Amino acid sequence: MKLNVIGKPLPKVDAAAKVTGRALYADDIALPRTLHCKILRSPHPHARILSIDTSAAKRMPGVLSVITGLDLPVKFGILPVTQDERALEHEKVRYVGDPIAAVAATEEEIAAAACDAIAVEYEVLEPVMSIDAALQTPKDERIQEYGGPNNVHKLVALEFGDVDGGFARADHIREDVFFFQGNTHLPMEQHSAIATYEGGSARGSALRDHRREGGESPPQHDGKVTLWSSTQVVHYVHRALSKVLELPMHRIRVIGAAHGGGFGGKTDPFAHEIIVCKLAMLTGRPVKCTLTREEVFYAHRGRHPVLMWVRTGVTKDGRITAMHFRSALDGGAYGSYGVASTFYTGALQTVTYDIPAYRFEGCRVFTNKPPCGPKRGHGTPQPRFALELHLEKIAHDLGLDPVELKRRNFVQPNTRTVNWLRVTSCGLEECTERVINASRFHDRERRLGHGMGFAISSYLSGAGTAIYWNDMPHSEVQIKVDRGGVTVYCGAMDIGQGSDSVLATIVAEELGLQPSEIRLVTADTDTTPIDLGSYSSRVTFMAGNAALEAARKMRAMLVQAADGRIDEISFEEACILAEAKFGTLTSAGSYTPPKIAGPYKGAGVGPSPAYSYSACVVDLDADPRTGLVHLNKVWIAHDVGRAINPLLVEGQVEGSVYMGLGEALMEEQTFRKGLHKWPSMLEYKSPTFLDMPEVETFIVETVDPEGPYGAKEAGQGPLLPVPPAVCAAVHDALGVWIDEIPVTPEKVIEALRRKEKGEPPRYGPQLFPPIPYPPAIKVEPPPKDAATAAI
Repeated sequence: MKLNVIGKPLPKVDAAAKVTGRALYADDIALPRTLHCKILRSPHPHARILSIDTSAAKRMPGVLSVITGLDLPVKFGILPVTQDERALEHEKVRYVGDPIAAVAATEEEIAAAACDAIAVEYEVLEPVMSIDAALQTPKDERIQEYGGPNNVHKLVALEFGDVDGGFARADHIREDVFFFQGNTHLPMEQHSAIATYEGGSARGSALRDHRREGGESPPQHDGKVTLWSSTQVVHYVHRALSKVLELPMHRIRVIGAAHGGGFGGKTDPFAHEIIVCKLAMLTGRPVKCTLTREEVFYAHRGRHPVLMWVRTGVTKDGRITAMHFRSALDGGAYGSYGVASTFYTGALQTVTYDIPAYRFEGCRVFTNKPPCGPKRGHGTPQPRFALELHLEKIAHDLGLDPVELKRRNFVQPNTRTVNWLRVTSCGLEECTERVINASRFHDRERRLGHGMGFAISSYLSGAGTAIYWNDMPHSEVQIKVDRGGVTVYCGAMDIGQGSDSVLATIVAEELGLQPSEIRLVTADTDTTPIDLGSYSSRVTFMAGNAALEAARKMRAMLVQAADGRIDEISFEEACILAEAKFGTLTSAGSYTPPKIAGPYKGAGVGPSPAYSYSACVVDLDADPRTGLVHLNKVWIAHDVGRAINPLLVEGQVEGSVYMGLGEALMEEQTFRKGLHKWPSMLEYKSPTFLDMPEVETFIVETVDPEGPYGAKEAGQGPLLPVPPAVCAAVHDALGVWIDEIPVTPEKVIEALRRKEKGEPPRYGPQLFPPIPYPPAIKVEPPPKDAATAAI
C-alpha cells in the first residue's frame, strides 16, 4: 500500500468508476410523461403588480398547471439576513426578468404560448439604474422595504490601527478613483432543473384546479420531492426548498446534476428550482425547466459593478503607512450574497500587503437590474484591480520600480494582518520571482505601443465561516470498503473544477490504490453526508481534509487486520481480513475550519484556513491609432500549497487567466432602460481561442500546514492579478491610465486624446459620490503573539 499518486498528473476519475445517480434530462432517468415549464417574467424594471389573470392560460389544451406568487408566498435568499426573494412575485417586480407566473404543459411550445396568454396589469414605477441614482431620494418608492437611507442596502465602516497617525507619518499621499464594470459568468450550459413528486395526497393532475381561496394548494401530508439541478450548492438549495415548500427536509431530495459550467452563477437557490418542485407536487408528474440563454443573463448573480476610492500614505522608499479604501457596489434588485460581497471588497487588501493601519468603508445599493452575487473571485477582483493600479501609480510618483515597491510591502508567512486575518503559508515572493525572471520583465523592449504589466493577488481556500453560523462541520466524507471495492460518499459538487478527482486521489493515496479504483457517490442529499457546496474555492481544502481523515481511519483498520504484513498481501486480501475482524468496514471524516475570525462585527467575512497567492505578467501591443490591444503572452505563477493533481491545477489557473482577460478587455453587463444591451453569446463579447495568448504557468508549492497534503485553492485566485496587469501593460505601452474595466479601444483613444491636449492622461471615473457611511467601528490590531493562533 504505497503512497504513490500525489503530485503526478493523473487524468480525471474514470466516469465508469463514478456512481452519482445524477442526471438532468428526463430521457436520462427514464421518467415518463415529463411536463415542460415556462416562466412569465416582468417586462418592466420597476412596477407594482395590480392583477394577474391566468384563466385563458389554464383553458389551453395541454396546460396542466398554472401558478403565481400566491402559490409560493414564502420568501427565501441565500443569506439569513437577506430573505427577500419570492419564486414568483405577485406584489412588485424589481427588474426586467423578475418571475411572475409559471406554466406546466405537455410541450414546451404550449407552455410558452400559455405564458403569453397570462394578462398582467402593472403600475409602472420610476426605475433606479445607477449607484448615483440609488443614493438619491427615490422619485416613486424604494426598491426594497429594508435597508436605507434611500436605496442603500448595506453600509460598512471599519478602522484598524491608527489610520490618521499613519497618514501623518507618510512622506507621500495619493488618492485615486476606479470603476470595475459588472459582468456575468457565461457558462456554456444554461440553468436547468427537473423535479418529481412521488406518493402523497397532492399527486395527480386532477388537483391542478382544486385550489383553496387565495390560490393556495391543498395540504400535502406525505410524498417526496426529488430535484435534479445544475447547482453548485446542493445543501443550500435543499434548505431553501424546505422553507418555501414548507416541507421537512427529509421529504425533499436534491441531486446535483453534471455541470456545464458554474463560476459562481449557480450558488444561489433559484426560482426555477422551486417552481418545478411545486408544479411536480401539483401535477404528480415530472416537470423540467431549462432557462434560455437570455433568461440566464437576467438570472445573473454575476460580478458587481463597483466604484472605488483609495487613499494611501507611503514613506519615501515606498513603505505603506496607512490606507483608506471606499467601495460602492451596484447590487441589482435583491440581496443575494451582497452583504458578504460588500465586506469582500475591503477584507483581503491586507492579505497581500503589510498595511499597518487600515480604514474600510463599503456601501451596496439596490438598483432595478438583475441581482448581482458571486462570480469567480467573489468581491475581490474589483478591489484588487484598484489596489494594484493605485500602487503602480504611487511607484511612478516616487520614481520607484513598481515591482520593487510592491515587494517591499509583501506580507510574510505565519503572521496576522491588521484586520485579524491569519496568514499561514505564503508564496508571494517565489511567485513574483518566477514570472519576473521568465518574462524578462526588467529587460523588456521599450517602444511605443509595446508594454508589460505586473500584478499580484491572493484568495481564500474556503470561507472560514458558514453562510448560516453554526458549529457543525463544513464538509463530511464516508468511506465503505467491501468485497465490491471502495466507495466514497461526499456531498461535494464537481462543477468541472475536478473535485471528484481530488477526492478519489486522496483516498487512493492513503489506501495504496489508483484513483480509477475509487467509486464516488456525490452531491445527493439522500445518500451523501453534508458538504456546503462548491464556492469560495473550498472543496479541495475542506472536503479534501475530510476525505483524508476518513481514509486514514480506514487504512488504520486494514493495517491492524493485516497484523503487520501489509506489504506482503494485496489490498483485496487486507479487506477480507479486516471484514472478518471488524465486520462492516466503514469510516467517516469531517472538516471544521479553525475559529480564527477577529473580535469585531463583520469579522466573519475574510478569514480562511489558508490563502493562495498569485503573480502575473502580461505582454501586449496597444495600437495608438485604433486603441486595439493585442495580447502576446501571459506568465502566471500560483502558490497552490501542494498540487494534488498538477494537470488539474494548470487547467484551473489557465481558465482563470482566460476569464480575467475577458473581464479586462471586453466583458460588461450593461443596460438601457432596464433592458440588457446584449443578452446573448453572440453579442456579449468574451474571448475565443483566437483571442487567447500563450500562457506559461508556474506551480509554486509552499505546503500549507493545514491543507490536505499541504494543498490550497487553485480555481479563483489566479484570475485576480490579470486585469490590473493588463492595465499596467497598456500604460507601459502608451503612457495612459485606463482606470476602468473593461479596457475598450474607445477608452484608450479618449485617454490618448486627453494626453495630447495636456489633460490628465487617463480614462475613468472622476469623483466618488458622498455616501452616508456610519462612524467607523475602531478595532485594535491583533497582539504580536496572535500570529498563527486560533482566536
